[in-house]
Amino acid sequence: MWFKRKQQNRRLSRGHVLDVKLRSEQVRATRIRLALMAAGVPLFTIFGLYLLWCVGEWTLDKFVYENAEFAIQRVDVQTDGVIAPDQLRNWSGVNPGANLVGLDLASVKRNLEFWPVIDTVSVERVLPHTLKIRVTERKPIAQVILTRGNGAGGFVDSVFQLDATGVVMLPLDQRMSSNPLSQVNDGGLPVIARLNVAQLQPGHRVTQPQALSALQLISSFRHSPMAGLVDLRSIDVSAPGVVVVTTGQRGEITFSQQNLEQQLRRWREIYDLAQSRNKVIVSLDLAVANNVPVRWMEAVAAPVAAPKNPTPAPLRRKNV
Repeated sequence: MWFKRKQQNRRLSRGHVLDVKLRSEQVRATRIRLALMAAGVPLFTIFGLYLLWCVGEWTLDKFVYENAEFAIQRVDVQTDGVIAPDQLRNWSGVNPGANLVGLDLASVKRNLEFWPVIDTVSVERVLPHTLKIRVTERKPIAQVILTRGNGAGGFVDSVFQLDATGVVMLPLDQRMSSNPLSQVNDGGLPVIARLNVAQLQPGHRVTQPQALSALQLISSFRHSPMAGLVDLRSIDVSAPGVVVVTTGQRGEITFSQQNLEQQLRRWREIYDLAQSRNKVIVSLDLAVANNVPVRWMEAVAAPVAAPKNPTPAPLRRKNV
């Protein structure tokens, strides 16, 4: 009949289904293998790099950082000031016998520059056994003296020193100095009077404009026509816009904060004029541009004090 269904080959149909299932399993297995390989290659690469890193670390530790051939046997210290080399070695924090290659040079530099009396430091390895340290010290040019009660009914002076840039320092202990006489010379430094006490923080710079002008005046004075003729005994920085100098010869000289070198030259001209008239300057206001106010007295009536020689620069230390 027309509507009679044709019989199909069941064996063929069953074989086709089995073939499709087999192919699916093969594809799935292939995908799994590829996924494992894709994940395994980076893992093996990372493991290999880690293994190489461990071997490299072990090699460096064994043959470099723990090698006695690179132990520090000499710390070569040189300074342009007066700090004793042994004191600098102590401040550096370098232990004798430490490994030179593994030494943290930046840490040694920080250890030394922590002290306000030290300006700059350079540190260098000289293989196989030497550490070279070069130090530039701050040179005090002025001092500030604070008088305070000691709690026992008496008074005690606290001394602070300033370098040319205004950095505050404490006087160097004589036991730390290779030249104790330098501390005696520092006692003749000009005194900056009436400075804001809050600015006296060791290791920090003063910012008071009059104080900075006083430091500039001291530096300029050493190379001025007045050097060797009078001393700068004290400098009052309390008045705005000016600094008032008291000399060792009891003269009082007022400076404005600008054109200090020009004012020093004018001081010399007026000083020479006074000498030609056998007089000495009692007070002089150089802050006035024209018609400079000056008061003087007869030289025979004025107290005479011989000017001190400028403090010589400390000798440069040799390699020690």
